[in-house]
Amino acid sequence: MAFSAKLAAARLPGSEIAFARFVVMLIPLLLVPGLRRRALLFYRRDLLFYRGLFGGLAVLLYFVAIAHIPVGLATLLNYTSPIWSVLFASLFLGERANPRLFLPLTAALIGMALAAGAGGSAGHRFHFTIWELAAIGSSILAGAALAALRGARRTESSWAIYASFTLFGLLATGPFALASFKMPSALDVVLLLCVGGGAVAGQLLMTFAYRWVTNLQGGIMMQLTVAITMGLGALFLGERLTALQLVGAVLTLGGVIGTFFVRPSRRAVT
Repeated sequence: MAFSAKLAAARLPGSEIAFARFVVMLIPLLLVPGLRRRALLFYRRDLLFYRGLFGGLAVLLYFVAIAHIPVGLATLLNYTSPIWSVLFASLFLGERANPRLFLPLTAALIGMALAAGAGGSAGHRFHFTIWELAAIGSSILAGAALAALRGARRTESSWAIYASFTLFGLLATGPFALASFKMPSALDVVLLLCVGGGAVAGQLLMTFAYRWVTNLQGGIMMQLTVAITMGLGALFLGERLTALQLVGAVLTLGGVIGTFFVRPSRRAVT
């Protein structure tokens, strides 16, 4: 999904790509009445609202960042969301933070600073542009959405959570997409369909999985996205990270994975 978004960003603004993602996500709800009925059956409106609003804004910032910085770096920063979800889980779910989280969280934050700010030449290191900050902002918002998702998955169906994310995603990205709209070419349409199709499959699989896998399993497997996206960016787009950025990436991934070893590793109620 991220790689397709990067290719589409050669001509289209990130906000338009993000909006197209949610338009494609809306199609199953419009075409299949049974899915629409399941999406309208819900109990925790508060958690669905948080999941949808924070998630929609996170996607907007993520896709805007993808359009301006290497796709692997944008994905790395965005996928630090689990470390922020620790804070939001204490707010939404009443989970107490383990003091042992301090070490992996510190490692991840230092890694993020290195990965985001050490991409310049000598004498210009640790320079943050608005686009790296947008990617970090997307991770914070995604952390809030992830905490709400984990809480909602105890009572809500996959389709109710999916629908809330889609609805609020359209509302969050629509005004920005309209303001900077560019007519897509035939190739752009294909790429946008790949973005949306990847989003549909990814969201459904992730939402379903969080009912059955432990936090540790889910958190570690999510980081595969970062490695795959960095590999695609390096192989097909010639994107290369500096040595310090690579050190930061390792610290970041290690810190994020480390949080899952410290946090409670329980399955959601089935």
